[in-house]
Amino acid sequence: MRRAVARGELVRLLYRLGRQSASGVLTINARLARSEVFVLRRGHAMVGDGELARKTLVARLARLVGQDVVVVFEGGVSGILPIGATHGVALTAWARTHLEAQLDGSLAETIVHELAGIRLALRHDLAPEPQDEADRRMLVAMAHPRRLDQIWPLARTPRFRLLAFVHFLRAVDALEVEGIVAEQSAPHRSVDPHRLAAMRLLGVDDGADADTVKRAYRRLARALHPDLQPDVDLVRRRVLERRFAEVTAAYESLT
Repeated sequence: MRRAVARGELVRLLYRLGRQSASGVLTINARLARSEVFVLRRGHAMVGDGELARKTLVARLARLVGQDVVVVFEGGVSGILPIGATHGVALTAWARTHLEAQLDGSLAETIVHELAGIRLALRHDLAPEPQDEADRRMLVAMAHPRRLDQIWPLARTPRFRLLAFVHFLRAVDALEVEGIVAEQSAPHRSVDPHRLAAMRLLGVDDGADADTVKRAYRRLARALHPDLQPDVDLVRRRVLERRFAEVTAAYESLT
């Protein structure tokens, strides 16, 4: 396979290679930069021993997905493994972590606006393996076409996590959409866009009272506070820290 890949699309290709448990040699050529070569084994990019080697590989992938590149994949070819390579970075897990880390308050607001009234359903051939019970609930909720406002109560997970998951699924083409944007049945009201964004970030309606807002914030704080999840890796901890700061700022702007 040889393919020119535009900026931002490489992550989708890497996810598919991981989903297919691909093995072979992957060469990525970026403009004005040396070729990057990765040896894949069953959907994993093989890496040398040690945390530093893993972090270096992850940084290389993150740098490449932001460029226009040419990708060459030779399936079934045995490449030279990195020194001490006994394990690899799962491309599916890396793609998910990379994409979910992109979500901030502004992107979350955009997703909610773009998908209002749209029914979403999983493409089962591209659906990820669940990582925990929350993942299983989200995947079950999206097994049949449903709107975001229908998925959220079934998933029983913080709204920000659900939107991060939806963003990841959209980016790797793992979602099918049905329907059109719902018409506004209520009269138009003038709403402070910053307040509306904060309310939606906390997962409450714009007319919610102070107690409802406080309960929503406390629920999110318990789910996102990094000190309450001591076993997560450094990348996940940084994501939690950023999300916790965002929901705290949103709550403080409403009180």
